Amino acid sequence: MTQAKMLKTPVGRELAYHYSKGSGPCVVFLGGLKSDMQGTKAVVLEDWAKAEGRAFLRFDYSGHGESSGRFEEGCIGDWHEDTLAVIDALTEGPLVVVGSSMGGWQALLLARARAERIAGLVTIAAAPDFTEDGYWASFTDAQKAALESIGHVELPSDYMEPYVITKRMIEDGREHLVLRSELPLPFPVRFLQGTDDSAVSVATAVRLLEHAEGPDMQLRLVKDADHRFSDERCLAMIVQAVKQVSGTV
Repeated sequence: MTQAKMLKTPVGRELAYHYSKGSGPCVVFLGGLKSDMQGTKAVVLEDWAKAEGRAFLRFDYSGHGESSGRFEEGCIGDWHEDTLAVIDALTEGPLVVVGSSMGGWQALLLARARAERIAGLVTIAAAPDFTEDGYWASFTDAQKAALESIGHVELPSDYMEPYVITKRMIEDGREHLVLRSELPLPFPVRFLQGTDDSAVSVATAVRLLEHAEGPDMQLRLVKDADHRFSDERCLAMIVQAVKQVSGTV
């Protein structure tokens, strides 16, 4: 496996990335919370893109994978800054953006910030506004008090070690909500969601579909698929969705 390259952002973060040259639109993979660019979905998409001669980019947010910083220091706005820095520095022209879980929220933020560059969008178990509608909404009074007194709480995960959720992450998340105002997506969009996902509910996927506005938008529910969405069937669906929003099917 080739070694990751590093990009220094305008605010001084060091972000690890892999970029493969090819024809456009460039496919960009945005990973989930505490995930990294070595995950199955990112690598499979990269292999497909290389085989098709397509440009492809995957990277680690700050505090994730090989990039600088600690996860506990980051928040949605920081990772949005990382995404913009990588996109602006490393890519040109139209993009097909693939966002997984928290990366789905990042993809929607990117579509809002760089709408003129987005040619298509695919989300996988997208988790928009989860800091508010998931974490904050479910916190007990004791957890909310802990945020104020010690600045963080720890939450268990079905997929990895506990998440450390900071007061800053909650407060910053409120500055980046996408389901409280208009969300125009004027390009082909495919939302993919498993029915056996214990991290993101089908109701969240339906809410996103109903809230967003666009001329070519579909939600695809996959029976029994979990949050990883990484078995052969699901991986094939991701590639197919990328082809569809790229106009190559």
